[in-house]
Amino acid sequence: MVKIVDTTLRDAHQSLVATRMRTEDMLPILETLDSLGFYSLECWGGATFDASLRFLAEDPWERLRKIRDRVTKTPLQMLLRGQNLLGYRHYSDDIVKKFVPLCVKNGIQIIRVFDALNDIRNMELSIKLAKDVGAIVQGAISYTVSPVHTVEAFVELAQQLKELGCDVICIKDMSGIISPKAAYELVRALKKGVGLPVDLHTHSTSGMAMVSCYAACQAGVDIIDCAFSPFAGGTSQPPVESMVACLQETPYSTGLSLEKLVEVGTYWLKVREKYEALFSPVAERSDVSVLIHQIPGGMISNLYTQLKEQKAVAKYREVLAEVPRVREDLGYPPLVTPTSQIVGTQAVLNVLLGERYKKVTEEVKRYCLGYYGKPPAPIKEEVLRKVIGDEQPISVRPADLLEPEWDKVLREVKELGLPVKNEEDILTYALYPQVAVKFFRGELSCEELCPPKQAEATGVTERKREIPQEFIVAVDEEEFRVRVRPVFSIASVVEGRTTPLKGKEIPKGAIISPMQGMIVALKKRKGDEVKKGEVVAILEAMKMQTEVHAEIEGTVQEIYAYETEIVDAGDVIMVVE
Repeated sequence: MVKIVDTTLRDAHQSLVATRMRTEDMLPILETLDSLGFYSLECWGGATFDASLRFLAEDPWERLRKIRDRVTKTPLQMLLRGQNLLGYRHYSDDIVKKFVPLCVKNGIQIIRVFDALNDIRNMELSIKLAKDVGAIVQGAISYTVSPVHTVEAFVELAQQLKELGCDVICIKDMSGIISPKAAYELVRALKKGVGLPVDLHTHSTSGMAMVSCYAACQAGVDIIDCAFSPFAGGTSQPPVESMVACLQETPYSTGLSLEKLVEVGTYWLKVREKYEALFSPVAERSDVSVLIHQIPGGMISNLYTQLKEQKAVAKYREVLAEVPRVREDLGYPPLVTPTSQIVGTQAVLNVLLGERYKKVTEEVKRYCLGYYGKPPAPIKEEVLRKVIGDEQPISVRPADLLEPEWDKVLREVKELGLPVKNEEDILTYALYPQVAVKFFRGELSCEELCPPKQAEATGVTERKREIPQEFIVAVDEEEFRVRVRPVFSIASVVEGRTTPLKGKEIPKGAIISPMQGMIVALKKRKGDEVKKGEVVAILEAMKMQTEVHAEIEGTVQEIYAYETEIVDAGDVIMVVE
């Protein structure tokens, strides 16, 4: 008998609607889901933590507790990014030691742990902590295809995970690129060489998922991940109803009731109608080109959205072609959070700026220095020197270089006067400090409270220079409380002009934004001296931070942007003379 993980509550809507499903749409069906006989319900982790705060104004811990209170038979499962937890950087060991036990305390029973680089050093602490508090641990292999990612290498990694105490080995095929032949061979090798239960997690991105799952069943896989059909297919998992029907009257039958699954599917179909505007045609369809660029589903939709914001959708295919080149340059990292963002954002920069590695994100630099872990293969020497110059990469476990953070976080929370109630709230701040401050203070803009396409449908996404006001916007019988605040572009006054500082109007010595994004830090003030090549601002785009450097030496004469401002490519940040 093959068991099923239902991913509808987490990865399915993360892959298809950018993790925008609200808790209120999950709660009514939970008792029914609990009665169906799934191996587990994947309901937490991954991007759900960030998205709940940033876009839905929901407390992710409270979501987990509400689900736990309604699901009493089926284990609740989460995805954990090893030392990255649920964020995009490594956190200090004391933060990890606080976070993992609280996941279990709030209801998680199965924790799937992975590392983007398959660096076992980044997984061992999370695995140990999860085992210590009684969780079932799935040690995940970030599956990818490259000259260095062989069946033998994956089996060796799985053996290390077993030695750390993992209960299950998960093949985490985030891009949906595992073929039926590869699935059969890898599952068979893992079962023979490691001896633990094997779970296949794949996506329908390439169109091969159901066949690959069946081949995995023939090879002896124990568990497969599926989603209910309204949130399945495309860049999501294969549909559970179809997979159960496929396996009926075979040695791999799931034992699940197809009739009951169809009834639950009807509920999710109604929920889907509510989020219809958020479904991207790019994410919904299968695309065999993923076998070349290997970009995971969640990133595909985000990449398309980001290029649209950069007014560069026409370069979408060019960016897709650049991704595998960047990946090869950087030593073939599997494309999964955060390495998918690291590689994808650099590919966008290379294409938009017309020169490869003319500018690199701070994350690419840190990756090349070894702060994310050991690359699967050596980074190309010419790229390495261009990115880090004469600096030397580290060779130790990255987290060993991190100072303890918990006491610092406690001080900051107190100094900010945040209304935190427990350690869970404090950890929310530790993982996402900027978003958490706004969340706890109730300072949510329209973009954060209202999903982008829904907001677009209401006509409230246009930024205008108006007096701040609040109003209620109704979308599909759901009400959004919207606060509009003035966001003055760096098109602001320069020598009496109010037109954007672009094109022929850009003054000499102007430092411009290389892409659309948010100014997260200004490193210089008016009157400060600036050296050529010095960092003057930090821009956040596509979840990555990019340093903006001065191209001349001089003095800052004017600053035309402020921290937290959204700027466009070509906008002037400051002028140096």
